[in-house]
Amino acid sequence: MQEVNTSVTERTETLQEPAIITTPPRPKTYGWISRLRSYLILDPLIWLYTVVLGIISIPCSIFGDTERILHAFARFWSRVIMKTIVSPVKVTGLEKIDISKPYVYAVNHGSALDIPVLYVYLPFQFRIVFKKELLSYPIVGWHLKRSGQVCIDQQHPGGSVASIRSALKSLKGGMPLVIFPEGGRTPDGDIKPFLPGAFFLAIKAQVDIVPVALIGTYELLPMNTYHIKSRPLEMHVGEPISTAGYSARETEGLSAKVQKAVEDLYYNHR
Repeated sequence: MQEVNTSVTERTETLQEPAIITTPPRPKTYGWISRLRSYLILDPLIWLYTVVLGIISIPCSIFGDTERILHAFARFWSRVIMKTIVSPVKVTGLEKIDISKPYVYAVNHGSALDIPVLYVYLPFQFRIVFKKELLSYPIVGWHLKRSGQVCIDQQHPGGSVASIRSALKSLKGGMPLVIFPEGGRTPDGDIKPFLPGAFFLAIKAQVDIVPVALIGTYELLPMNTYHIKSRPLEMHVGEPISTAGYSARETEGLSAKVQKAVEDLYYNHR
């Protein structure tokens, strides 16, 4: 009887042992020191780089291959920015693609700093599809226009015919193209629906589309803020998606396929 009571007592004590509760690590917070560093150091330096290099690039691009020279300036500008904001980038998947081919690179758009990341870590010349509104920015707009980037007027698509034809000619001539299929930056960090028309050029040129996911750039610099929160970033490159067999009327199906590929890369690595 005493043995039974002892066993029951041991069992009771075991049941009454407090459970060990583990709390998930708290996300990193960025306080007033981070804000001051961004507002007083990082932001002014980025504007300084933009103005100085933009002005220097004007006379330099007059002689020689204008687009190649301006791409080199953009890459140098991007490298300096990435060094300044101290945000190392882990790149995976580049081995899946032949960088000599004129792919269309479909990239999620989380931040204004996506552009420097792409210029530094895509190891080849490319052109970017951008919104007409950016032409109104001093120096930046001039650079975009002179360097052969592709301007799209989202309000009046008919006015973009010449630019689209030029981009198509470049693609067929071997120049890769970078597009942001969401049509703009995400306001909350989640990938927004892709615009089917973004893949029209890939279908017309019959070139493959490469999904690319940028992770951490939204947290680095969200919309409507100048607070740069220095942090590690990631760029994941996926398998090329063929456009063979697609017609211009089938952009929605292709868009859905590319969006799923980008989302898989993005959400599986966050």
